[in-house]
Amino acid sequence: MSIHNSYFSKNNTIISSSYSNTGRNPVVELIFGDILNNIGYTRFIFNLDLTSLQSKINDGVITTGCTDTITHTLRMRNTSSFDEGLLNTDTAQGSRRATSFDLVLFRIPNNQSWDEGVGYDYTDINDGVPEDRNYSNRASNWYQRTTINNWGVPGLYSNLNTGSTPYSGLTIVDTQHFEFGNEDISFNMTTEINNIINGTLTGVTGWGIAYVPQVELLTNLPESYSVGFFTRHTQTFYEPFLETNYNDLINDDRNTFTQGNVNKLYLYLYQDGNPINLDNNPGVNIYDSNGSPVSGLQGLTTCKRTEGVYEVTIPAFSGYNKPCTFEDVWTGLTLNGFPIPNITNQFVLYPYTKSLSVGTNSLEPTIYGFDYYGIKQDEKIFNTDVRRVGVIIKKAYTTSVVLNNVDSYYRIYVKEGQTEVQVQDWTKINRTPNEYYFYFDTRDKIPNEYFVDIKVLSSGQINTYKKQIKFQIVNYK
Repeated sequence: MSIHNSYFSKNNTIISSSYSNTGRNPVVELIFGDILNNIGYTRFIFNLDLTSLQSKINDGVITTGCTDTITHTLRMRNTSSFDEGLLNTDTAQGSRRATSFDLVLFRIPNNQSWDEGVGYDYTDINDGVPEDRNYSNRASNWYQRTTINNWGVPGLYSNLNTGSTPYSGLTIVDTQHFEFGNEDISFNMTTEINNIINGTLTGVTGWGIAYVPQVELLTNLPESYSVGFFTRHTQTFYEPFLETNYNDLINDDRNTFTQGNVNKLYLYLYQDGNPINLDNNPGVNIYDSNGSPVSGLQGLTTCKRTEGVYEVTIPAFSGYNKPCTFEDVWTGLTLNGFPIPNITNQFVLYPYTKSLSVGTNSLEPTIYGFDYYGIKQDEKIFNTDVRRVGVIIKKAYTTSVVLNNVDSYYRIYVKEGQTEVQVQDWTKINRTPNEYYFYFDTRDKIPNEYFVDIKVLSSGQINTYKKQIKFQIVNYK
């Protein structure tokens, strides 16, 4: 599995019955309660820049050709998630930190366009100074979406379930429960985003986050309650984003093709060193060492795993002397309308016992060493690069014993003090006949110092090798 991050193109927090604009505030505070003192409640609106995601899908980097496993999750970091001691305390604005509530993610109704605005403060803090540059009452706000256009309904919808846009008429994308109030936002947007990408959902102008109406309408509360999340204007690493998870894992069995197992083979296509897609998925025929077709392994269908990589799954078969050489012939290849001759590759069928160790002695776990190429240690990388990071896995303390079949994973994170902030969770490293590798796309990563850990499974033991690679992503101006 790999990830792609899409970031907000704009966001704003609108305040009930107020013209205040807070589009530039680095934190969204969702407030409810203390209606008697006119505190009211707030709602957060945002839109996403899906340009890069759509480009990767168009290029075939992200594809569902081999699997339908593609998910989209909205992630926003809670400003109280760092310290449990903040639970049930007051915020700097004097409101109590909220607990035990539900937030909804809804689509902005009627495809209404809107502007972010340039405000910062929630209220006009004049204090005798009329030129408070942090305050703005320009659109968007509770009533206005642009300077000359109002929302169809103030606040986008009615939580009393009345009027032209009642709460029951909203498209609710997801609902999340917050028990303690310090949880991060994790809304499932898979169906919503997939429908936008495939064109069945058009004209969407953004989404909103709010308390459920039952919470917004609570009255006679002794104080106001709030929960805070970082917005796109934060100066921290915790900028909110849409996380897309997709399966582009390559597990090539050409060097380890064993009897009785389901094995996978791949075809890799490049033009001038760059991956390129065929017009259509090719077919595959399997032949034995005499050139005879293998029964049941003719006309096998393939799928596109990622850009320029096609996968075929070979069902388990036996009945041949082992080891034995076979040919996989890839047919029906066309590129930009031009036919390409069939491609013939070879693989060796090994006995099932090749990977087994049976005897009286237990197997000690192997200790590994690693070499890398594609990223240099402590390298400064522009946030316009896409790096293919090769991982050479060897027995530790050797220079030549390279291992061909290792169950290996990588993770990527940044550090905030002693805390490791996850960027990508443990992900299996791609395995081809000639290398282990993974791609790292800096274009959807926030400039910072990054670390890579490697994890290897051996003899039932999990060994983690910390900080194998350290590098920095820097802005390209």
